[in-house]
Amino acid sequence: MVKRGQIRPIAICVFRNGESILVFEGYDPVKDETYYRPLGGGIEFGEHSRECIAREIREELGAEIKDLTYVGMIENVFICDGQPGHEIVLVYEANFVEQRLYDRKVIKGQEDDGSEFIALWKPVDEFRSGTARLYPEGLLDLLDREATVLIE
Repeated sequence: MVKRGQIRPIAICVFRNGESILVFEGYDPVKDETYYRPLGGGIEFGEHSRECIAREIREELGAEIKDLTYVGMIENVFICDGQPGHEIVLVYEANFVEQRLYDRKVIKGQEDDGSEFIALWKPVDEFRSGTARLYPEGLLDLLDREATVLIE
C-alpha cells in the first residue's frame, strides 16, 4: 500500500480483442461513477516494469503473456474514493499465450488480498463516445497515437 503523499509507480497492460480491450470494472462511491482500467499493478522495488506486468497477469488471472511491447507513460494525478492519488503509469500491450482467453466474455481474477474481480472485453468505442469511463486519463489518446504510428 502506498502512503498518503507518495507517488506510486505502476504498470498496466492492454490486451486487444478485435475492437475491444480487456479491463476490470471499478466503482467510486464518492463520485457515483463506474470506471474501467486495464489490468496491472504496483512495481515492486528491484523489479522492472516488464517483469511487473508478467507477474501481475500471472497472479491475477493465472495466465502467461507474450509479445510484450512498451507503449508509453502517463502521469496520473487523480481522486478516487475521495482520496488523492498520484501514479506514474507505464503502459504496455501484450497478447495472451492461451488463445481461449480471447473467446471468454469475462475472465475471473483475484487480487493479492484474495478479493475477486471480473475482467471483461469492452469495446473501445464506448470509451471514445463517453458511454464508459477509461482510466488512467490519457490512455485512449496514447493507444490511438500508438495505432497511428503502426499504420504509417
